Amino acid sequence: MSRQVTIAEIAERAGVSPGAVSFALNGRKGVSEATRTRILLVADELGWAPGAAAKSLTAKKTNSIGLVLARDPANLGVESFFMQFIAGMETELSPRGFGLLLQVAPDTASQLKTLRRWRTTRRVDGVLLMDLREDDPRADYFAQHPEFPAVAVADPTAAPGLATVWTDDAEAMREAVRALAAAGHRRIARVAGLSALVHTQIRDAAFRDEIAALGCEGMLLRTDYSPEEGARVTEQAIAASDPPTAFVYDNDIMAIASLGVFARAGLRVPEDVSIIAWDDSLICRYTVPALTTLSHDVVAFGAHAARRLFDVMSGSAPAAFLDSTPRLEVRGSTADAPIRSA
Repeated sequence: MSRQVTIAEIAERAGVSPGAVSFALNGRKGVSEATRTRILLVADELGWAPGAAAKSLTAKKTNSIGLVLARDPANLGVESFFMQFIAGMETELSPRGFGLLLQVAPDTASQLKTLRRWRTTRRVDGVLLMDLREDDPRADYFAQHPEFPAVAVADPTAAPGLATVWTDDAEAMREAVRALAAAGHRRIARVAGLSALVHTQIRDAAFRDEIAALGCEGMLLRTDYSPEEGARVTEQAIAASDPPTAFVYDNDIMAIASLGVFARAGLRVPEDVSIIAWDDSLICRYTVPALTTLSHDVVAFGAHAARRLFDVMSGSAPAAFLDSTPRLEVRGSTADAPIRSA
């Protein structure tokens, strides 16, 4: 075991008196909330382990759970996934008298800083982690602090040691590619999200593997999930000398944006090009044509994640829980590949 961190060390690093550190660590009055937060963060950085005198902090309940998203706020306003997911969470939070503390961070470093502050000040009773990256510091941090409830909404490989709730994106992607290949499409594009995210990497790998297994040609197009980026890369793809005849989009808003791109280029959906969207929000059923999707119940997904967090808060051991495998919901935006003249 590492040596015990002393109050004097914390005081020196935080630039306060040992008395102020004692007040902060014991949850007593005598320091401002800003100073208390700074002291607790310094103590956390130094690896301070709370003793019996700090039980009042860990016993405090807030009746709230936390979620920090490192996404562009403008994109959150148009991407339906998070709104549906949060709605699902609320179906579990509200009956228990819990609230959601939601914060949008500009980057992953700020995301972790906020989560550390919430843990050390006991701002929330537990947290959900989303959009995990490879070797994500958030997963490492909460694995090192099993006393604080955390659930990762991610493939179990992304968060060893934590409870996870996940969807089988690899199998869903393989099903989409198989369906397009069976319809005669030999050149297929994947319009993907952020490459650093684990679920994007899982989809990428499944796409490449299935494309190779079926002897098709694949085109991987990278975006930030926004409709603008989805439209931009779609325009580039159809301008190629041998453009794809089918596209699989990582969310529904990019797929919807692509409908305008194809129309402006004089391409008909699905006669000239087929498209598949992910998540299946309600609007996918009312576009013209209605979108074929990789469909799963996102509201139920959010509710499931919240229930698992309550389980961990009640003392359940971490485990991995498969929520669903998105299934192909065939509608009007997919058809047999067009016959091209030699």
